[in-house]
Amino acid sequence: MNSPQAPGLGIDLVEIDRFRSALENGGQAFKKRLFTENEQVECESRADPAIHYAARWAAKEAAMKALGSGFAQDSIEFPQFEVISDGSSAPILVLHGIAAKLAENRKIRGLRVSITHTRSTAAAVVIADY
Repeated sequence: MNSPQAPGLGIDLVEIDRFRSALENGGQAFKKRLFTENEQVECESRADPAIHYAARWAAKEAAMKALGSGFAQDSIEFPQFEVISDGSSAPILVLHGIAAKLAENRKIRGLRVSITHTRSTAAAVVIADY
């Protein structure tokens, strides 16, 4: 059976060194395909941008799961999920475009996100609010 996942909870874990390699190999085109301009500015302002890119990637993947969707499903693209964080307060997850419309159609009022990382991994959990 190929039914969509029920929305509610999403989690993702990323190996930072593997993501760092993807950033180096993919360059600016890779970043543009996955992250908003604001996310790129925020990550690049950090001492080790790869950690923060990886954490945002994990948040986007977790958000797709919490939304009950996935990459390449429902025409969702990664920049439609934007993590806003200044490093001193809790991150906020903002939905744009099709992702926002899908959340509205599924009666999801918002998505709460928690992000963490070590030197080797970044993780995120996202909970859908109904």
